[in-house]
Amino acid sequence: MTFPGYDFASHFTEIDGLRMHYLDEGQGDTVVMLHGNPNWSYYYRNLVKSLRDRYRCLVPDHIGCGLSDKPGDDRYEYSLARRVADLGKWLDHCGATGNLTLVVHDWGGMIGMAYATEHPERIRRLVVLNTGAFHLPKTKPVPWQLKLARSPLGALLVRGFNAFSRGAVKSCVTRNPMSKAVGDAYCAPYDSWSNRIAVHRFVQDIPLKPGDRGYDLITRVGSRLELLKSVPMFIGWGDKDFVFDEHFLKEWLARFPNAELHQYPDCGHYILEDASEELIPLIAKFLVTHPIGQSTR
Repeated sequence: MTFPGYDFASHFTEIDGLRMHYLDEGQGDTVVMLHGNPNWSYYYRNLVKSLRDRYRCLVPDHIGCGLSDKPGDDRYEYSLARRVADLGKWLDHCGATGNLTLVVHDWGGMIGMAYATEHPERIRRLVVLNTGAFHLPKTKPVPWQLKLARSPLGALLVRGFNAFSRGAVKSCVTRNPMSKAVGDAYCAPYDSWSNRIAVHRFVQDIPLKPGDRGYDLITRVGSRLELLKSVPMFIGWGDKDFVFDEHFLKEWLARFPNAELHQYPDCGHYILEDASEELIPLIAKFLVTHPIGQSTR
């Protein structure tokens, strides 16, 4: 299967008996790119191409996503804690345990920052793209789209009609609508009820109140973000994101007031699609401005 603009060699490793797909492009300091939901490594294709001549770009497909295995609930716990554990095992497999730059988007922010706050000594730079690493801000209502996906109708809509993935390729870009081919590529891994399990489980796993699975973990991550205050941070933000909006951005800036912010009033959640021509060169410049020394593969 081929996807427009995604001309990379595929790599696979086993994580607890399940096959995880990832990209491993280039050499140099390691840049780890973590996607969200409903998404996969395809989201980072243009950033990888821009950086792989100078950096080692590592981009996983979370279990259940992209070209990775899509097990049932009997074989995999679709939880934040399991995602963080998977990330650690995969990075160990890749020999990427120090001098890391994390690029995070959507759920990738929660997963990546959970890992980062447990291993702050390994993190050298952070690139934050429309995501969170703390509880839903008190001023932010739960979007109706997420409420619907978590409702009793959620399975039918998300897994039956692929409404979450198909809706995302239309509503998550507000400046540059996707071509049909690109939109189809985003949705291609999620082509059946069984293959859409992770898309649904990610939405169901959002902890909104004490007692929800993962709530205590997010509390812990939020309380430990200060361990990363000295790490250079770049924030690229699409203001028309209906989930990660100004409420989340204010929270990031309150915690990291020295972050380099690039805000795009007319762009949506898939900021690397909407603002790629502006944003990708700025990310590349940020990495050059904040060198972390010589690394080996």
